[in-house]
Amino acid sequence: MGEYNYTIEEVEEILEDLAHELPQEFFNKLHGGVSLIDQSKYHPEGIGQDLYIMGEYQKGIYGNMIRIYYGSFMNVYGYLPKEKLKEKLRDTLRHEFRHHLEHLAGERGLEIQDEIELEKYRKSREK
Repeated sequence: MGEYNYTIEEVEEILEDLAHELPQEFFNKLHGGVSLIDQSKYHPEGIGQDLYIMGEYQKGIYGNMIRIYYGSFMNVYGYLPKEKLKEKLRDTLRHEFRHHLEHLAGERGLEIQDEIELEKYRKSREK
């Protein structure tokens, strides 16, 4: 990994502040909470290492959780000023919470939207 402007502790603090912006009800049935993972994660359809996963909503037998990937954020946004990094973290956190809330409501709108974006990526790689 390259040199980053932010330690994992600093990003954890920002993420905690962002989580406190959300209504407590959003955390209903989010058994595993929100975790900052000290690694990068790449999408399996990426070519080389050009498609990072910034965060993901996971549901399973051990409960529902949101994972935010510190390494992915630092590789893509680690050079940004703090307020810009905070905006990117906020966008990702809220995106993953939308997955959670849609899952609880039996909706799939964001999953479909994500698949459309992935299809655009696939097509852009064909050129």
